[in-house]
Amino acid sequence: MKTLLKRWWLRAAVLILLGSGIVFGCEWWVAKRAEGRCFDDVNAVPESPVALVLGTSAHVAGGWSNYFFKYRMEAAAALFKAGKVKALVVSGDNGTYSYDEPTDMKLALMKLGVPAEKIVCDYAGFRTLDSVVRAKAVFGQQRVIFVSQRFHNARAIYLARAFGIEAYGLDAKDVPVALSVKTFLREKLACVKAVLDVNVLGTKPRFLGEKVSVPME
Repeated sequence: MKTLLKRWWLRAAVLILLGSGIVFGCEWWVAKRAEGRCFDDVNAVPESPVALVLGTSAHVAGGWSNYFFKYRMEAAAALFKAGKVKALVVSGDNGTYSYDEPTDMKLALMKLGVPAEKIVCDYAGFRTLDSVVRAKAVFGQQRVIFVSQRFHNARAIYLARAFGIEAYGLDAKDVPVALSVKTFLREKLACVKAVLDVNVLGTKPRFLGEKVSVPME
């Protein structure tokens, strides 16, 4: 019995170490591919025709404001006002009638002073890979600036480079880990999924559809 328990614990320890190695290895590789391409100063970001604002819910459980959303919108508005981009594509989930991330983002950006005609909604950004691929395939962009928190920008840039898009990131203000433990833990697994999507699974967006023009004047 003791021998069986010892073998079980040994196998469990090996699996835990292997799993941890894969998670941290993928996270390191994603960060490495984005190295030197993420900026927290709007003035340091290279100019680009378009910024892609990555979606999240405007509110969290209980109806409280989502600070990830708030800080992303503030960063995107600052980027536009600094003249670094000519238009913003807001990409998020609109999977049900009552849940519409792109429209919420557009309305928030308008309140921050971005003209409505300079904001284009991508209603099929169901996941980051979808948003990235659609930026090129649907919205015709070869070069973009992602707007999100640093951990998210790094993953988006990793995906963008894999799909032949020149990409940079403007890092929105971070939310304290104590307020977002679930998000940061989920991001570690998302890095593994991104590496698998690119190198093993060949994952495609859920929808592509007709091309959409982005106003540049």
